[in-house]
Amino acid sequence: MRSVWPLSLFEDIINSEWDEYLLWLFLPIIIVFVLPIFLVLFIYGCVIFLHIYGLRHQIREAYHTSYWNGARVAITSFWDAVGHVWHGYELHGIENVPDNGSALFIYYHGCLPLDVYYLIAKLVLHKNRSLHCVGDKFIFKIPGWSAICKVFSITAGTVEECTNQLKEGNLLCIAPGGVREALFSDPNVYDMLWGKRLGFARVVINSRTPVIPMFTENCRESFRTPVWGRSFFRWIYEKTKMPLCPIYGGFPVKMITHLGKPMTFDYDNVTPEEVRRQIKKEVRALIRQHQRLPGSILRGIAQRFRSVKAKQRDVLPEQIELLNRPNGQSNGTATQEDNPAVTSDAST
Repeated sequence: MRSVWPLSLFEDIINSEWDEYLLWLFLPIIIVFVLPIFLVLFIYGCVIFLHIYGLRHQIREAYHTSYWNGARVAITSFWDAVGHVWHGYELHGIENVPDNGSALFIYYHGCLPLDVYYLIAKLVLHKNRSLHCVGDKFIFKIPGWSAICKVFSITAGTVEECTNQLKEGNLLCIAPGGVREALFSDPNVYDMLWGKRLGFARVVINSRTPVIPMFTENCRESFRTPVWGRSFFRWIYEKTKMPLCPIYGGFPVKMITHLGKPMTFDYDNVTPEEVRRQIKKEVRALIRQHQRLPGSILRGIAQRFRSVKAKQRDVLPEQIELLNRPNGQSNGTATQEDNPAVTSDAST
């Protein structure tokens, strides 16, 4: 018995140290996959808050008053704080947003549209204006998210609906790349997967509204999709339109949203194809000017502590042109032709 006891104690020590080693080994992996889950839980927390808030004002709801403003300001204040603390978020070009009247924001879609949430917060808190958003259809099928979509004016948006919103003097944002760009754009080059979509261009012509090009630095470094299995998940998406590709991240990279000068057109004589070409050119110019390529998570985090010149790039412009071909091809994979309706043009 005396010879067994030390051996048992030694085994317990070894097992304890091994368990601790495994914990520290896999802790980074656990963290990057758990953070997206916390993001979803936070959104559901907003849903619960809105539900409770609405129960206190059922009478006002019957009269269609703006009683949701208090909830909207409270939530955007929280998002503004999250953006400031976690991403050092900045908004450059807010002077290009009109104090009154309509404007259409066309933006490059990051893996998760955190930059849009932060932009909404800035506009609500500093311009007292709401930004309406066009979202992918699958968002409206998620249980409980209808309250969020209602309060923050998120719509699936046909061409006619988006045109009417702009004619009413609202601000509206659309990401022509939609879910495809969000999940499958290459972080090394920030390629724009717009395909041949024309719905947003028709909205511009029909509404005769100015367009504000938009891009956020490091929007593809905060959250990413794994390289492994990307072709398989891309195939699933093209067949079913279901965004089943896993997401990881939550990295505290520096995020700066850049709003370009408002663009206007000769609305009576311009074609949707020409509008799309000019807008895409301006958004691509913002990417070239402000995003150092290839994208880097570590460099994005370093920008929180020191200034990094975004104009210093390691990818040649010719390579970006190759990956941003008009047919929307990326990494040798051609995109499926999209319905020109705005419904599939963006996601939030």
